[in-house]
Amino acid sequence: MYSDLFNKIGLGNMDMAYPIIVLAVLCIAMFIYIINLNRKINQLNYKYRKFMSGKEGKSLEKTIVKRFNQVDNLIDLDKETNKKLNILQEDFLGAFQKLGVVKYDAFNEMGGKLSFALALLNKENTGFVLNAMHSREGCYMYVKEIINGKCAIVLGEEEEEAVNKAINSDNYMI
Repeated sequence: MYSDLFNKIGLGNMDMAYPIIVLAVLCIAMFIYIINLNRKINQLNYKYRKFMSGKEGKSLEKTIVKRFNQVDNLIDLDKETNKKLNILQEDFLGAFQKLGVVKYDAFNEMGGKLSFALALLNKENTGFVLNAMHSREGCYMYVKEIINGKCAIVLGEEEEEAVNKAINSDNYMI
């Protein structure tokens, strides 16, 4: 068989059976390669279908979308909860967090320690001390303001003890 193309590249005297055999071997190799790829694609399709079908034929995609929506809702709820916690924390700073109580007999004639001094303080040791003195004639109450653990008015012994108990107490938060 005569070919100008083979002559131009210097293969004019070559038997045409060789290129045909080479092309046939390449076609068979490609055919085997395509069959192998087709088998792998079928395996992947099988795995994909199995993966995408959930319990009772439920779609995995629907389950994933549902979970993402739940995560989004949880994130929104967490933001809202953090805002509320910040508000509570700010409010809590002004609340009374420390407590000190001392019971005593205001007058020696009375028994049972019916009188008491109650100190209520916030985190900065600011608040008040309430002194309730009980006698036969009645009960008298006095309130003294405490600022940063100090009082402008002289405190009685029991009041001082109640304030110190409150300042040194561990019953506060934050």
